[in-house]
Amino acid sequence: MEPLAGLLVVDLTRYLPGPFASRELLRLGARVVRLQAPGGDPLRQLAPAWHDALNEGKEHVELDLKVELDAGRELCAEADVVLESYRPGVVERLGVAPAHLPDRVVYCSFTGFGPHDLTAGHDLNYQGWAGLLHDTAPAPPPVQAADLGAAQRAVAQILAALFERERTGRGRHLVISLTESAHELAAHRLGGEPVPRLLTGGLACYRIYATADGRHLTVAALEPKFFRRLCELVALPELAERQWDTEQEPVATELARAFAARPLTTWLELFEGEDVSVGPVATLAEAAAQLGRSPRAAGSANRSGSRFSVSG
Repeated sequence: MEPLAGLLVVDLTRYLPGPFASRELLRLGARVVRLQAPGGDPLRQLAPAWHDALNEGKEHVELDLKVELDAGRELCAEADVVLESYRPGVVERLGVAPAHLPDRVVYCSFTGFGPHDLTAGHDLNYQGWAGLLHDTAPAPPPVQAADLGAAQRAVAQILAALFERERTGRGRHLVISLTESAHELAAHRLGGEPVPRLLTGGLACYRIYATADGRHLTVAALEPKFFRRLCELVALPELAERQWDTEQEPVATELARAFAARPLTTWLELFEGEDVSVGPVATLAEAAAQLGRSPRAAGSANRSGSRFSVSG
Protein backbone atom coordinates (compact mmCIF):
# COMPACT_ATOMS: atom_id res chain seq x y z
CA MET A 1 0.00 0.00 0.00
CA GLU A 2 1.23 3.51 -0.79
CA PRO A 3 1.89 5.46 2.44
CA LEU A 4 -0.73 8.18 1.84
CA ALA A 5 -3.43 5.91 0.39
CA GLY A 6 -6.87 6.95 1.61
CA LEU A 7 -5.91 10.59 2.27
CA LEU A 8 -7.51 13.50 0.40
CA VAL A 9 -5.51 16.54 -0.68
CA VAL A 10 -7.38 19.61 -1.94
CA ASP A 11 -5.11 21.91 -3.92
CA LEU A 12 -6.25 25.52 -4.43
CA THR A 13 -2.87 26.74 -5.69
CA ARG A 14 -1.69 27.97 -9.08
CA TYR A 15 1.46 27.84 -11.21
CA LEU A 16 4.38 25.72 -9.90
CA PRO A 17 4.88 25.38 -6.12
CA GLY A 18 1.53 23.96 -5.06
CA PRO A 19 0.95 21.67 -8.05
CA PHE A 20 4.51 20.32 -7.73
CA ALA A 21 3.92 19.60 -4.04
CA SER A 22 0.54 17.97 -4.63
CA ARG A 23 2.06 15.85 -7.40
CA GLU A 24 4.56 14.50 -4.86
CA LEU A 25 1.71 13.73 -2.44
CA LEU A 26 -0.14 12.02 -5.31
CA ARG A 27 2.91 9.85 -5.96
CA LEU A 28 2.82 8.83 -2.32
CA GLY A 29 -0.74 7.57 -2.76
CA ALA A 30 -2.97 10.50 -1.82
CA ARG A 31 -6.04 11.42 -3.82
CA VAL A 32 -5.55 14.97 -5.11
CA VAL A 33 -8.36 17.30 -6.16
CA ARG A 34 -7.44 20.60 -7.82
CA LEU A 35 -10.08 23.15 -6.76
CA GLN A 36 -9.78 25.97 -9.29
CA ALA A 37 -11.60 29.12 -10.33
CA PRO A 38 -13.46 28.93 -13.65
CA GLY A 39 -10.87 28.63 -16.42
CA GLY A 40 -8.49 26.62 -14.25
CA ASP A 41 -4.86 27.21 -13.42
CA PRO A 42 -3.26 30.02 -15.51
CA LEU A 43 -0.32 27.65 -16.05
CA ARG A 44 -2.56 25.82 -18.53
CA GLN A 45 -2.31 28.81 -20.88
CA LEU A 46 1.26 29.83 -20.02
CA ALA A 47 2.86 26.39 -20.45
CA PRO A 48 0.33 23.68 -21.35
CA ALA A 49 2.86 20.82 -21.29
CA TRP A 50 4.05 21.85 -17.83
CA HIS A 51 0.45 21.93 -16.63
CA ASP A 52 -0.23 18.46 -18.00
CA ALA A 53 2.93 17.00 -16.47
CA LEU A 54 2.15 18.41 -13.03
CA ASN A 55 -1.51 17.41 -13.02
CA GLU A 56 -1.70 13.96 -14.55
CA GLY A 57 -3.73 11.70 -12.28
CA LYS A 58 -5.35 14.53 -10.33
CA GLU A 59 -9.05 15.34 -10.25
CA HIS A 60 -10.23 18.82 -11.25
CA VAL A 61 -13.15 20.81 -9.90
CA GLU A 62 -13.89 24.37 -11.05
CA LEU A 63 -15.82 26.58 -8.64
CA ASP A 64 -16.24 30.32 -8.26
CA LEU A 65 -15.50 30.44 -4.54
CA LYS A 66 -16.78 34.02 -4.37
CA VAL A 67 -20.23 32.68 -5.27
CA GLU A 68 -20.19 29.04 -4.20
CA LEU A 69 -18.74 29.55 -0.73
CA ASP A 70 -20.43 26.55 0.86
CA ALA A 71 -19.36 24.09 -1.86
CA GLY A 72 -15.73 25.13 -1.60
CA ARG A 73 -15.74 25.02 2.19
CA GLU A 74 -17.40 21.60 2.23
CA LEU A 75 -14.77 20.10 -0.06
CA CYS A 76 -11.92 21.57 1.96
CA ALA A 77 -13.51 20.35 5.19
CA GLU A 78 -13.39 16.79 3.89
CA ALA A 79 -9.68 17.04 3.13
CA ASP A 80 -6.76 15.76 5.14
CA VAL A 81 -4.50 18.35 3.51
CA VAL A 82 -5.34 21.71 1.94
CA LEU A 83 -2.84 23.71 -0.14
CA GLU A 84 -3.37 27.36 -1.03
CA SER A 85 -1.27 30.16 -2.51
CA TYR A 86 -3.54 33.21 -2.42
CA ARG A 87 -2.27 36.53 -1.16
CA PRO A 88 -2.72 37.01 2.58
CA GLY A 89 -6.35 37.62 3.56
CA VAL A 90 -7.97 36.07 0.48
CA VAL A 91 -8.78 32.64 1.95
CA GLU A 92 -10.51 34.35 4.87
CA ARG A 93 -12.76 36.25 2.46
CA LEU A 94 -13.44 33.05 0.50
CA GLY A 95 -14.39 31.11 3.60
CA VAL A 96 -11.68 28.43 3.24
CA ALA A 97 -9.15 29.63 5.83
CA PRO A 98 -7.93 27.30 8.60
CA ALA A 99 -10.44 28.86 11.01
CA HIS A 100 -13.29 27.72 8.74
CA LEU A 101 -12.17 24.09 8.63
CA PRO A 102 -11.94 21.21 11.11
CA ASP A 103 -8.81 21.35 13.26
CA ARG A 104 -7.71 17.92 11.97
CA VAL A 105 -6.88 19.46 8.56
CA VAL A 106 -3.22 20.01 7.73
CA TYR A 107 -3.33 23.38 6.00
CA CYS A 108 -0.37 24.64 3.94
CA SER A 109 -0.14 28.24 2.76
CA PHE A 110 2.45 29.26 0.16
CA THR A 111 3.47 32.90 0.40
CA GLY A 112 6.02 34.90 -1.53
CA PHE A 113 7.59 36.86 1.30
CA GLY A 114 5.73 36.04 4.49
CA PRO A 115 2.25 35.68 5.98
CA HIS A 116 1.42 39.41 5.93
CA ASP A 117 3.32 40.67 2.87
CA LEU A 118 1.17 41.55 -0.16
CA THR A 119 4.11 42.23 -2.52
CA ALA A 120 3.66 40.65 -5.95
CA GLY A 121 6.37 38.33 -7.18
CA HIS A 122 7.42 35.23 -9.06
CA ASP A 123 10.30 32.75 -8.77
CA LEU A 124 12.92 35.05 -10.29
CA ASN A 125 12.07 37.77 -7.78
CA TYR A 126 12.18 35.37 -4.84
CA GLN A 127 15.56 34.01 -5.89
CA GLY A 128 16.87 37.55 -6.24
CA TRP A 129 15.65 38.57 -2.79
CA ALA A 130 17.02 35.33 -1.34
CA GLY A 131 20.57 35.98 -2.60
CA LEU A 132 20.69 32.99 -4.95
CA LEU A 133 21.40 35.00 -8.09
CA HIS A 134 24.27 37.15 -6.84
CA ASP A 135 27.06 34.95 -8.20
CA THR A 136 25.66 34.43 -11.69
CA ALA A 137 23.50 37.47 -12.54
CA PRO A 138 22.46 38.62 -15.09
CA ALA A 139 22.17 35.03 -16.34
CA PRO A 140 18.74 33.64 -15.38
CA PRO A 141 18.63 30.47 -13.28
CA PRO A 142 18.08 27.18 -15.15
CA VAL A 143 15.28 26.02 -12.87
CA GLN A 144 12.67 27.63 -10.62
CA ALA A 145 14.59 26.93 -7.41
CA ALA A 146 12.43 29.11 -5.16
CA ASP A 147 9.18 27.54 -6.35
CA LEU A 148 10.41 23.96 -6.35
CA GLY A 149 12.50 24.24 -3.19
CA ALA A 150 9.46 25.58 -1.37
CA ALA A 151 7.36 22.74 -2.76
CA GLN A 152 9.77 20.13 -1.43
CA ARG A 153 9.92 21.88 1.93
CA ALA A 154 6.14 21.92 2.03
CA VAL A 155 5.94 18.18 1.34
CA ALA A 156 8.37 17.45 4.16
CA GLN A 157 6.45 19.62 6.62
CA ILE A 158 3.09 18.21 5.52
CA LEU A 159 4.31 14.66 6.09
CA ALA A 160 5.61 15.66 9.53
CA ALA A 161 2.27 17.30 10.36
CA LEU A 162 0.35 14.20 9.26
CA PHE A 163 2.62 12.10 11.48
CA GLU A 164 1.98 14.47 14.38
CA ARG A 165 -1.77 14.25 13.74
CA GLU A 166 -1.58 10.49 14.29
CA ARG A 167 -0.55 11.22 17.87
CA THR A 168 -2.63 14.31 18.64
CA GLY A 169 -5.63 14.15 16.28
CA ARG A 170 -4.98 17.76 15.33
CA GLY A 171 -3.67 19.25 12.11
CA ARG A 172 -1.44 22.25 11.75
CA HIS A 173 -1.29 25.48 9.73
CA LEU A 174 1.98 25.57 7.81
CA VAL A 175 3.22 28.77 6.18
CA ILE A 176 5.88 28.29 3.50
CA SER A 177 7.67 31.46 2.36
CA LEU A 178 9.15 30.98 -1.10
CA THR A 179 11.83 33.61 -0.43
CA GLU A 180 12.83 32.14 2.92
CA SER A 181 12.87 28.62 1.51
CA ALA A 182 15.09 29.77 -1.34
CA HIS A 183 17.46 31.50 1.07
CA GLU A 184 17.79 28.29 3.07
CA LEU A 185 19.18 26.57 -0.03
CA ALA A 186 22.31 28.71 0.26
CA ALA A 187 22.32 29.88 3.88
CA HIS A 188 25.17 27.47 4.68
CA ARG A 189 27.42 29.80 2.68
CA LEU A 190 26.98 32.74 5.03
CA GLY A 191 29.96 31.69 7.14
CA GLY A 192 32.32 32.24 4.24
CA GLU A 193 34.13 30.12 1.67
CA PRO A 194 37.79 29.16 1.24
CA VAL A 195 37.57 30.36 -2.37
CA PRO A 196 35.10 33.05 -3.43
CA ARG A 197 32.18 31.47 -5.31
CA LEU A 198 33.52 28.05 -4.38
CA LEU A 199 30.99 25.99 -6.36
CA THR A 200 29.56 28.71 -8.58
CA GLY A 201 32.49 29.40 -10.87
CA GLY A 202 35.35 30.25 -8.53
CA LEU A 203 37.32 27.04 -9.12
CA ALA A 204 38.67 25.87 -12.46
CA CYS A 205 38.17 22.25 -11.37
CA TYR A 206 34.45 22.84 -10.81
CA ARG A 207 33.05 24.45 -13.93
CA ILE A 208 31.24 23.85 -17.21
CA TYR A 209 33.38 23.81 -20.34
CA ALA A 210 32.44 24.04 -24.01
CA THR A 211 33.42 21.26 -26.41
CA ALA A 212 34.27 21.45 -30.11
CA ASP A 213 30.72 20.67 -31.24
CA GLY A 214 29.04 23.37 -29.18
CA ARG A 215 28.09 21.02 -26.36
CA HIS A 216 29.36 21.21 -22.79
CA LEU A 217 31.05 19.11 -20.12
CA THR A 218 30.48 19.36 -16.39
CA VAL A 219 33.79 19.16 -14.55
CA ALA A 220 33.51 18.62 -10.80
CA ALA A 221 36.94 17.20 -9.98
CA LEU A 222 37.18 18.62 -6.47
CA GLU A 223 39.21 15.77 -5.00
CA PRO A 224 42.91 16.08 -5.91
CA LYS A 225 43.04 12.47 -7.13
CA PHE A 226 40.17 13.17 -9.54
CA PHE A 227 41.73 16.39 -10.80
CA ARG A 228 45.14 14.79 -11.20
CA ARG A 229 43.73 12.00 -13.34
CA LEU A 230 41.68 14.48 -15.36
CA CYS A 231 44.79 16.54 -16.10
CA GLU A 232 46.64 13.42 -17.19
CA LEU A 233 43.87 12.42 -19.57
CA VAL A 234 43.67 15.85 -21.20
CA ALA A 235 47.50 15.89 -21.57
CA LEU A 236 47.95 18.73 -19.09
CA PRO A 237 49.51 16.92 -16.11
CA GLU A 238 51.27 20.08 -14.92
CA LEU A 239 47.92 21.63 -14.00
CA ALA A 240 47.38 19.13 -11.18
CA GLU A 241 49.65 21.07 -8.84
CA ARG A 242 47.81 24.30 -9.59
CA GLN A 243 44.35 23.12 -8.53
CA TRP A 244 44.17 25.48 -5.56
CA ASP A 245 46.14 28.42 -6.97
CA THR A 246 44.92 31.83 -5.91
CA GLU A 247 44.62 32.76 -9.57
CA GLN A 248 42.18 30.27 -11.06
CA GLU A 249 41.59 31.86 -14.46
CA PRO A 250 44.90 30.75 -16.03
CA VAL A 251 44.07 27.15 -15.05
CA ALA A 252 40.53 27.49 -16.39
CA THR A 253 41.82 28.99 -19.65
CA GLU A 254 44.09 26.02 -20.32
CA LEU A 255 41.33 23.54 -19.53
CA ALA A 256 38.88 25.42 -21.72
CA ARG A 257 41.34 25.35 -24.62
CA ALA A 258 41.83 21.60 -24.22
CA PHE A 259 38.11 20.77 -24.00
CA ALA A 260 37.31 22.98 -26.99
CA ALA A 261 39.52 20.79 -29.21
CA ARG A 262 37.27 17.71 -29.25
CA PRO A 263 33.52 16.99 -29.45
CA LEU A 264 31.50 15.89 -26.45
CA THR A 265 31.21 12.24 -27.43
CA THR A 266 34.98 11.94 -27.78
CA TRP A 267 35.49 13.26 -24.27
CA LEU A 268 32.85 10.95 -22.85
CA GLU A 269 34.56 7.99 -24.46
CA LEU A 270 37.94 9.07 -23.09
CA PHE A 271 36.60 9.47 -19.56
CA GLU A 272 34.58 6.26 -19.58
CA GLY A 273 35.48 4.17 -16.53
CA GLU A 274 37.80 6.86 -15.13
CA ASP A 275 37.39 8.48 -11.71
CA VAL A 276 37.45 12.06 -12.89
CA SER A 277 33.97 13.36 -11.93
CA VAL A 278 33.14 14.62 -15.41
CA GLY A 279 29.89 14.33 -17.35
CA PRO A 280 27.79 15.83 -20.14
CA VAL A 281 25.39 18.73 -20.05
CA ALA A 282 22.54 16.57 -21.27
CA THR A 283 19.36 17.88 -22.78
CA LEU A 284 16.15 17.12 -20.93
CA ALA A 285 15.28 14.53 -23.58
CA GLU A 286 18.67 12.83 -23.24
CA ALA A 287 18.37 12.80 -19.47
CA ALA A 288 14.85 11.34 -19.63
CA ALA A 289 16.10 8.53 -21.86
CA GLN A 290 18.72 7.67 -19.25
CA LEU A 291 16.49 8.04 -16.19
CA GLY A 292 17.06 5.20 -13.75
CA ARG A 293 20.34 4.09 -15.32
CA SER A 294 23.69 5.00 -13.77
CA PRO A 295 26.31 6.54 -16.06
CA ARG A 296 28.61 3.57 -15.37
CA ALA A 297 25.85 1.12 -16.30
CA ALA A 298 25.14 3.11 -19.43
CA GLY A 299 28.81 3.02 -20.33
CA SER A 300 28.93 -0.73 -19.87
CA ALA A 301 25.91 -1.04 -22.12
CA ASN A 302 27.86 0.76 -24.83
CA ARG A 303 29.81 -2.38 -25.45
CA SER A 304 26.59 -3.80 -26.84
CA GLY A 305 25.72 -0.61 -28.67
CA SER A 306 23.40 1.30 -26.29
CA ARG A 307 25.71 3.84 -24.69
CA PHE A 308 24.47 7.22 -23.44
CA SER A 309 24.01 9.15 -26.66
CA VAL A 310 24.02 12.85 -27.34
CA SER A 311 22.27 14.54 -30.20
CA GLY A 312 23.64 17.12 -32.54
